[in-house]
Amino acid sequence: MARMMDRRTLLAGLGAACALPGCAIAGTATAATRLIAAARRQVGVTLTYDSGYSKLGFPGGDVPRERGVCTDVLIRAYRDALRQDLQVLVNSDMRAAFAAYPKRWGLHAPDRNIDHRRVPNLQT
Repeated sequence: MARMMDRRTLLAGLGAACALPGCAIAGTATAATRLIAAARRQVGVTLTYDSGYSKLGFPGGDVPRERGVCTDVLIRAYRDALRQDLQVLVNSDMRAAFAAYPKRWGLHAPDRNIDHRRVPNLQT
């Protein structure tokens, strides 16, 4: 039950965030609805927590849908519902403003295989 509550909290937060000014999909209730529906469709599909590093294709790289972490659910929902690739968007922004991103992983340049899967990077 705790896992279900966490997912519900995530989905509610996604919906609320979509209503904020400055959100890429602000003011488009149908886009927010599609995003939440796409995230919900992963319930029962993404069953294995796997935060391991994987070499991914670019653009559109993803770990198998049956595994991943919370950010993988978001990444897939954005791709499925909005045709937005967070892998490309984060990588592009990190190349333009690398100094603005957390330094906890000791990187000296963006890594398109993992950067979009890290919560602190998405927060930036």
